Amino acid sequence: MTQPEDLHLNLRNLTFDDYDQLQVLMDRVYHDIGGAWPKDTIKALVEQFPDGQICIEDGDQLVAVALTVSVKYERFSNPHTYDDLILSNEQIRHSDKGDSLYGLDVFIQPEYRGFRLGRRLYEARKELCRSLNLRAILAGGRIPGYSQHAEQYTPAEYIERVGRKDIYDPILSFQLANDFQVTRLMRKYLPEDKKSLGYATLLEWRNILYTPPSSVLNEKKTQVRMGAVQWQMREFSSVDEVLEQVEYFVDALSDYKSDFALFPEFFNAPLMGLTDQVDQTRAIRYLAEYTQQFRDRMSEMAVSYNINIITGSMPLIENDRVYNVSYLCHRDGRVDEQRKIHITPHERRDWVIEGGNKFEVFDTDAGRVAILICYDIEFPELGRIAASKEVDIICVPFWTDTKNGYLRVRHCAQARAIENECYVVITGSVGNLPKVQNLDVQYAQSSVFSPSDFSFPHDAVMAETTPNTEMMMFSDLDLEKLTLVRNEGSVTNLKDRRTDLYEIASSLNGPQLK
Repeated sequence: MTQPEDLHLNLRNLTFDDYDQLQVLMDRVYHDIGGAWPKDTIKALVEQFPDGQICIEDGDQLVAVALTVSVKYERFSNPHTYDDLILSNEQIRHSDKGDSLYGLDVFIQPEYRGFRLGRRLYEARKELCRSLNLRAILAGGRIPGYSQHAEQYTPAEYIERVGRKDIYDPILSFQLANDFQVTRLMRKYLPEDKKSLGYATLLEWRNILYTPPSSVLNEKKTQVRMGAVQWQMREFSSVDEVLEQVEYFVDALSDYKSDFALFPEFFNAPLMGLTDQVDQTRAIRYLAEYTQQFRDRMSEMAVSYNINIITGSMPLIENDRVYNVSYLCHRDGRVDEQRKIHITPHERRDWVIEGGNKFEVFDTDAGRVAILICYDIEFPELGRIAASKEVDIICVPFWTDTKNGYLRVRHCAQARAIENECYVVITGSVGNLPKVQNLDVQYAQSSVFSPSDFSFPHDAVMAETTPNTEMMMFSDLDLEKLTLVRNEGSVTNLKDRRTDLYEIASSLNGPQLK
């Protein structure tokens, strides 16, 4: 028996010089179904698709091999036989224009089967599939344990019991443990396979990072730079003065190639200092008079500086009612709107602000974005609805006056990132406004949160600012990591939801959302 301390393993691509050892190994492993492929067959595989032929050697001894070809998904994701892969003269069908890999064979020297070499070969195949941007890995999987249970179970029942781990099958159990899914049962796949009685499973591993071919100019970004402004509250004498400060930050964030500029909730509130503070409802309505101007000017900046701007939030009057609204100004000129859904007691009491009744996730050229304004992030239902709409980034413009208020926003935002496997960005304002009632003090530490898994920082904090200091914040977000964590993470929160036990029903945007 080979001992671990004696191993000197090396993963590499197979060469034609390996054929003599390969022949001995295949004859030994596949003695019951024909043994080794002819020399010309292996020579053609190595020449046509060298990256797909992978082996592991121990010292100079070949101990494990995976043979692979490229095929058309539409052809081989449907029932077929092993002979459909064989051309004349025992050449194996390979397509340079294929969009998927097909796993022909994996065979391991029996003395090495306790060292998980098969898993190494499968991981190498998966990496190859990702690197070539192919759709899937397909394989016809033998079920050699079936002959021992054929009198008791149908092939479908046998496959189901192997999936439940009631029965161990040396091939199917291994395939399932490596994230392959059984998509079909195939009959007469390999008629000479007496152990499987000719049956096989059609197996598929889906490349979740696959991107269909398209024009480079039309491809959406997967590497996104998020920029946010931790805004200093100060006295302003005019709207233009505020907008000059806004443009300063937009210009700076654009210089650093940010895809987004996020501003805080009520960042333009200092303008209320230009009116009478005795009646707070009149003061907020005064501020609302400038909202259209801010919206238009910030949209112009988004186009001019080639950056998507999330405008923090501002009061909006519609049908004599006041709402707290944020705008997403796309760099292509489009403008989307999100109203705050949950209104704080302070907003309701002092400003008579009402909650919106519509919630959306917006498509941008740098991911799918939702906007939850301050208090909204403290309600998990909205994060779950956003996740059901495949959100990538939740943006949270906030305003808090005390540290405990800030911590409510922070802790809830981090929870939303973890439970919904997305990024959450929060940004707020700092400083004092002694001449504006209800906004006289601010507390903020802006941050970017991620899911909590190996691909992300150990504390799930991508970036954060110095507390209570005006500054900009940047964070590079990898959207492909979200796809991976949602499908292959240590835990998969979204996939493991018990929708058979609970669901979220919403009337925020049309039909019921689950």
